[in-house]
This record gives sequence, C-alpha cells and structure tokens, in this order.
Amino acid sequence: MPTSHGAPLILDGQATAEQIREELRELNRLRLQSGQRPPHLTAVLVGNDGGSETYVAHKIKACASVGFGSEIVRLDSSVTQKELMEVVHRLNQDPGIDGYIVQLPLPSHLDATEVNLAILPTKDVDGFHPVNLGRMALGLPCYKPATPSGILELIHRNHIDIRGMHAVVLGRSPIVGSPLAQMLSRNTTPGNCTVTLCHSRTVDLKEHCRRADLLVAALGQPGFVTADMVRPGAVVIDVGTTRVEDPSKRSGYALRGDVCFEEVAPLCRAITPVPGGVGPMTIASLLQNTWQAANPT
Repeated sequence: MPTSHGAPLILDGQATAEQIREELRELNRLRLQSGQRPPHLTAVLVGNDGGSETYVAHKIKACASVGFGSEIVRLDSSVTQKELMEVVHRLNQDPGIDGYIVQLPLPSHLDATEVNLAILPTKDVDGFHPVNLGRMALGLPCYKPATPSGILELIHRNHIDIRGMHAVVLGRSPIVGSPLAQMLSRNTTPGNCTVTLCHSRTVDLKEHCRRADLLVAALGQPGFVTADMVRPGAVVIDVGTTRVEDPSKRSGYALRGDVCFEEVAPLCRAITPVPGGVGPMTIASLLQNTWQAANPT
C-alpha cells in the first residue's frame, strides 16, 4: 500500500484550543478592567447520561479557565416538555445570561426541535437555531455551529491551505456534516473547497473518499474509515467520539474515532487524533460564541 512522504502532522486540538483560550482570557481581562461583568454561559442538562455529563463538565471547566461565569441547570430525566420549555423561556429573559445550551441528546419523550426553535437566536451559542443557520448560509454575522467552526479554526491555525481542495464530508447531520459542507464551500478563508457530502445512501462511498484531498468523518461509527478509503497525502479530520468498552481504563471505556488512526495516519499529510483533536476545538468555539454573545457588535 502506498504511503505519504514523511510523518503526518498531528493536528493537536488541545494546543490550538489553548491558544484560543489565552486570547479570550486577555479579552476578558480588558472587559473586566472596563467595569463590565464576565460573559456568562448556562448549560441545561436533562437526566444523567454519562457522555452528556462529561461534555457539560468540560464546558464548565473551560469557562472557568478563561474567567467566564457559568452554571448547570440540572433537570430530572422525567421532566415534561412543558417544564423544559419553561426553563428555556426563563433563560431567554434572564439578562445575566449571555448564552446557553441545552445539551443533546434529550430523553426520547422530549421534542428537541421545539426546544431548539424556542431558544433566543441571540443566546443560541450552539448555533443550531434556524436564524443562525440561515444567516450562516448567507454569509451574514451569526453564531456558527461549534464543531464545524472548530474544525475550520484548527485547519486555519495549523496553516493548512484548503483552497481548491476536494473535500469529502461523511455524515449529513444538521450539527456537523451539513453546516460544515456549506462552510467549506464558501468564498472565505478557510474555505473555497469543492465539496462532496456523503451519507448512508451514497453509492460507491469508498471511491468518493479516495478522491478526497480533505476527508472529514462525522458518522459516529468507530473505525469506519480504513486505509483503503484514504488517498495518500490527504488531510483527515476525525469528528467521531464514541464510547467503547475498555476494561483496561479506570472509567471502563475508551473514546474511539470514526477513523482507524493507526493504519490511516501513515498515509496522511495531516490528521486529528481522538481524543484531543476536534473535541477541544468544539468547546473553544463555544467559548468564542459566548464571548460574541456578551459583546455584540
């Protein structure tokens, strides 16, 4: 099997996210110096899903690291749609909260779409509201979805020029795949890619992947992307973070990406690890959106 020349660039999301946090610390220091309060992020957590608990804890810790205020609103898994909507409306009206997120997934009896539509667009720091997605599509100022925005920031800050590249995105979710495909195709930096968006109905999926200069895997299927799907010299972004059982870990599980890292990495020009790649960048983007919410232009 052919390999690329030289070792791949490992796109370190932890280090790049720390750059962003350092910038936000300085901005926040100046904000406080001017007599203003720090930006404030609230997270609504329904039930006790292990993954959601972990993600929210990371977000709260990240806020503390840059001096932002934060809190968790915990709701029992048996909460009704009406009760959850009352919380959303209360957060919309609270002037001390700049932005908030309702952590997904929600228990099956709750309607996430109704919740999403009710979030005030100016406080939608996840960037999921149709107003923000529509403004993004038109190239207008908005809160961009955190994971796609984090991916582009990681590419940009590692000086990878993707202009003119053929980008293949695996997965069409409204949270990652679909908005990322739009953002990659826009006439911006980074951007200006020719984009193919693949999904469960795509025919000849491997052939599409093998033609990619930039391959983004956002499927939630551990180890889906193997060496025979990757073109030598490609840039590979692994968005997957699936928990798999691992008795050797204290937690009893390990995080696995959508890419078989060990066999794919030798082929790549650059690749993200899991964990430590896209995940920290998603949280850094959430902090950037929170800063934007507290400092509207």
